[in-house]
Amino acid sequence: MAENNKKQLEIEVPNEEMQGKYANLAVISHGPNDFFLDMILMAPNTPKARVQSRIIMTPENAKQLLFALQQNISNYERTFGEIIQRKAKNAQNDGIMDFPLPKGQA
Repeated sequence: MAENNKKQLEIEVPNEEMQGKYANLAVISHGPNDFFLDMILMAPNTPKARVQSRIIMTPENAKQLLFALQQNISNYERTFGEIIQRKAKNAQNDGIMDFPLPKGQA
């Protein structure tokens, strides 16, 4: 019988990060060695948007993130039902991901 040698990782979230950051737009870009994920807050009727957080990772880690998101979305949908994706008015497939909200909601 194989022994489970997995070590438990203790993750600490600093107090200033505990609240998190809200983003309703993501811009994903990459070079040969890195992926850049800019999480952005875009307010309605405002000509500027602000990057809330930038994550830089290797291509291998970006692919692991993709698989982890797929698994977590599957788990979520099994528990809460299918996530219905609304298509943004100006939907593009250029690394920009808009998270549209229904009118009248924030």
